[in-house]
Amino acid sequence: MKRSRLGDILLRKKAISEEQLRMVMREMKMNGVSLISELVRQEIFDEKVLTQFIGKSFGRPVIDLSKINVAEHIKKANVSRISTEMMQEKKAIPIGRKGNTITLAVADPYDIDALDAMSFMSGAQVDVVIVAESQLLEALDELTGAGQQIEDVMSSIGADEIEVVEAEESNLDSVSLAAATEEAPVVKLVNLIFLDAVKRGASDIHIEPYEKTLRVRYRVDGVLQEIMRPPMKMRDAMVSRIKIQARLNIAERRIPQDGRIKLRLSKAKSVDFRVSILPTLFGEKVVMRLLDQSNLQLDMTKLGYEEADLKNFQQQIHQPYGMVLVTGPTGSGKTVSLYSAVAELNQPGVNICTAEDPVEFNFMGINQVNVNPAVGMDFPAALKSFLRQDPDIILIGEIRDYDTAAIGIKAALTGHLVLATLHTNDAPSTMTRMINMGIESFLVGSAVNLVTAQRLGRRTCKACSAPIDIPKQALIDAGFSESDIGTFQPMQGKGCKVCNGTGYKGRVGIYQVMPVSDEIRDAVYAGKNSDELNAIAVSQGVKTLRMAALNKVKDGSISLEECLRVTVGD
Repeated sequence: MKRSRLGDILLRKKAISEEQLRMVMREMKMNGVSLISELVRQEIFDEKVLTQFIGKSFGRPVIDLSKINVAEHIKKANVSRISTEMMQEKKAIPIGRKGNTITLAVADPYDIDALDAMSFMSGAQVDVVIVAESQLLEALDELTGAGQQIEDVMSSIGADEIEVVEAEESNLDSVSLAAATEEAPVVKLVNLIFLDAVKRGASDIHIEPYEKTLRVRYRVDGVLQEIMRPPMKMRDAMVSRIKIQARLNIAERRIPQDGRIKLRLSKAKSVDFRVSILPTLFGEKVVMRLLDQSNLQLDMTKLGYEEADLKNFQQQIHQPYGMVLVTGPTGSGKTVSLYSAVAELNQPGVNICTAEDPVEFNFMGINQVNVNPAVGMDFPAALKSFLRQDPDIILIGEIRDYDTAAIGIKAALTGHLVLATLHTNDAPSTMTRMINMGIESFLVGSAVNLVTAQRLGRRTCKACSAPIDIPKQALIDAGFSESDIGTFQPMQGKGCKVCNGTGYKGRVGIYQVMPVSDEIRDAVYAGKNSDELNAIAVSQGVKTLRMAALNKVKDGSISLEECLRVTVGD
């Protein structure tokens, strides 16, 4: 793989190891992002530190691009021959001119091909200043951003017109619907919704019809945000456009449908959209889950586990047999935890089989099966087949019933490592949940090696995080002890451009990791309830989810407000 000039500089300055660079180059190629972006994403460098390093090594000043009006500076640079598309492609923005020399704001000044192209197109010499890549990309988004394009499209179709759709209008035939989906405003709006959601880092898109309005919302960092309200007259055409792209039946609007759309953003980057259509009182609701492999974090050390918990988890997934369960509600990051585990276990000498509903990301070297109950391929059927496929490790997307649990337990007791998810509130209640499904308590106690419960909390925005004063009684009510108070400083994001004014940017895992000790096993055999199991686990040093969240408040990762939102008191 061809190494970048910046990579060579980092190696020469001993800022990164050869092994780290190889790994980062491999990931950046797979994700279709820049070296700088991948270094920051994997937390090898803080972006500010890396930007200062690049400026110092290249001998050019670093500027804060967020403090200047980029559009005005481009006008002053007088570079009409350089289009915004070219700025986007070359990741360079002309922000000034002096005689026959233009000043370019770049994140990677070692990309000589980009500098030469900008010089050739402008007919001028170039002088560079260094900027943080996130600021550069944000400025480029504002210049060519989906947000403004959406506003333009909305205005061209009369977005302010809110109409009540009459009953006969919703009974369009399939030919009329298909024709409507090809109209330019519909195509543009749907495409821009996709692109805007990807740029904002959304995990889901909701298109929701109500009696007098149509609403589009994105789930960003686990919380839904309203983005726009298209006119009601576009409802059927928008839904049908999405159905066509997902290869669904546009004429059928009485039953739920599921499909998938693959959106190619560049030669190296694509995003999958898992589409769910649900008939509601006022039309079909569309929910699309974004599956962006470039945002998939598979390094277990960066998921948010505390050191002792990570050690316990890693120790148990490297056992030759037994069951490891990951529990939590929908959207709590269970799939990422399991994927990070199998990614660590994925070796040429190991046979890994997974049954998922559906498969969200595909991995080389892992045999992944899409569960499809409609044709008889449910979880029990897949697991029975796995046991004839000479597996070493089996991943069960979700244990939903007795049959799935029974086969998983059987596999764990007969020499296989079984990784699975379950919907329970915390780790101790998982054991009683398995028993309530009908599994004998002695089988549960014997098979399960470790249970981890998890939640995802919104991470406090690093750019605008600031100390906040919280009354002592509020801290005590949250779960802090008297001795804790005064030993840490609670932090809260004020809201800035980086986090879109929310005070939060990204998410961090909150984990309760419970190894099944001999004492816990004996309690399971004796039929103890979840409260009694929890008391034993806590006495052995296992943190509850609230305790784990309070530790995140102490280190400034999350705010107290977020701690109280995602966990319940002990």
